[in-house]
Amino acid sequence: MLNINDALKAIGLGLLVLFFAVGVVKTCSSVADLKRPEHALKLFVRFALAKAAVTYGLDLMLAVFRIVQGMVSTIITRSGLSGSTSTTLPQEIIDKINDVGFWDSIPLWAVTLLGGLFITVLSFIMILTVYSRMFKLYSAPGRAAA
Repeated sequence: MLNINDALKAIGLGLLVLFFAVGVVKTCSSVADLKRPEHALKLFVRFALAKAAVTYGLDLMLAVFRIVQGMVSTIITRSGLSGSTSTTLPQEIIDKINDVGFWDSIPLWAVTLLGGLFITVLSFIMILTVYSRMFKLYSAPGRAAA
């Protein structure tokens, strides 16, 4: 069964052959250059290394990720950070929040809405400031940024 890796390998091998042929044409001024054994050996080694990188690239990358993941998990386990527990609210706070009535919750809604509006306005100001500086920088060519 074919998967995305096999399809990418096929595309990579097709491009490898194409770019290898272009590279041979660029490096060799004539066919006589290919008859020299050292030049032919150099081209063969370059092709073999490129084919190995295309064919075994995913396996090599996954092996490197497994090694790094093992190292990181060993470091975290030895440092004592792996036994972390989830943070929960105390039961008293949960009970107080659940016992708030409708009229008592109106100030909480107001504070939440004003806080959300304040954060939204500050976000727009920050975005507009950054983009205006970028446009100012690119609209005045030749001037150094202050």
